[in-house]
Amino acid sequence: MDIRDRIGLEHPVVQAGMGGGVAGGPLAGAVSAAGALGTVGIMAPARFAGALQDARRRAPGRPVAANLLAPFTRQAHVDACIELGAVLVVFHGGLPRRWLTRLQAAGLPVFATVGTAEEARAALAAGVDGLVVQGLEAGGHLVGVEPVAAALPRVLDVAGDAVPVMAAGGVADSADVRRLLGSGACAAVAGTRFLLTDESAAHAAYKERVLTAQSTMVTTLFGLGWPMRHRVAPNAATDRWCTRDELGPRWVRQVGRASAAAGRRLPLTALDPLTARQRVGIPLFSPALPLAGMPAESVDRTALYAGETLHRIDSVIPAGEAVAKLVP
Repeated sequence: MDIRDRIGLEHPVVQAGMGGGVAGGPLAGAVSAAGALGTVGIMAPARFAGALQDARRRAPGRPVAANLLAPFTRQAHVDACIELGAVLVVFHGGLPRRWLTRLQAAGLPVFATVGTAEEARAALAAGVDGLVVQGLEAGGHLVGVEPVAAALPRVLDVAGDAVPVMAAGGVADSADVRRLLGSGACAAVAGTRFLLTDESAAHAAYKERVLTAQSTMVTTLFGLGWPMRHRVAPNAATDRWCTRDELGPRWVRQVGRASAAAGRRLPLTALDPLTARQRVGIPLFSPALPLAGMPAESVDRTALYAGETLHRIDSVIPAGEAVAKLVP
C-alpha cells in the first residue's frame, strides 16, 4: 500500500517537524487540517504529548506525524506517539533501534532522515519503513551534504520501488513539490515555508530576521550538547564568531564535540534556563531557538534556523495558505 493511502494523506506535502517548540499543536494541526501532513517537533515530553493532543484536536480525522531527534528521544516521547495517535514517526540525527522496534510493534511506520546513499542503506538495514532524504539547502540540523536534486536519485536507487522516500530541502512553492514528485519522491517536506506562518511558535523577531536575511550559513556554533552542522540565518552571534570560519572557532567546535555525551543526558526542560544565560560575547550556544514570549534580544544569541528558500519567501501567512501554495 502507498504510504499516503496508509496514513490517509490528501496532499503530498509534509511540514517539517521543527523541534524546540516551533512546530507545536497550532502549526501541525493547521497543516493537517488543510490536507497536508502536520508534524509535531520534539520538545520536553509533557509539552510534546500536549502538542500531539492539540494538533489532533485541531485536525479531527486527519493524520498528524511526529519528528524525534534521536539523541534526545525518551521513553515518554515514544509512548506519546503510540498512545496519542501519531500516524508516522520520523527520526532525525540517528536511529535508536529500541525505539524503532517499539514503534513498529505498535503499528506505526518509522522513517529516518538521511543525506547519502550510505546512510540510506544503513537505515534500511535497520528496518525502517521509509526515508526522508535531506538536501544541503535545508534549514536546521543537517545530514544533507549535497543539493536534494543530487541526493534524491542516489537514495531512490538504494530504496528501490518498495520503500517510500520523501524529499526535504528547497521546498518553497508548488513547482518545487512537482519537481520532487516528478523525480520519484512520494512527498515533499517543507520547513522554512511553515516556519514563516502565523501558527509557527517562532518569535516574531526571528521570523522578521529570516524574511530580511540576505543569506544563510552552515555552522556548528549552536552546537553545545549537539555538535551537528546546522543552517541558520545570521545574527549577532554568527557575526561575532563566524567571520573567519562559518563553522565557528576551532576551540568552540571542540567544546561542542566534548559536550555531546552530556547533551544526550540533559533533559529538554533544561534548555530554557540555559538559553536565558547565553550571551553573544561567550560562544557557548545551545541548539535552542527563539520562541514567542522570549525577550526580543534572544534572536541575537540563539539559532535562527532557516533554509535557502528564504530567498523566495516574502511574507508570514496562515499555515493553511502555505499548504495551498505548495499543493501541486
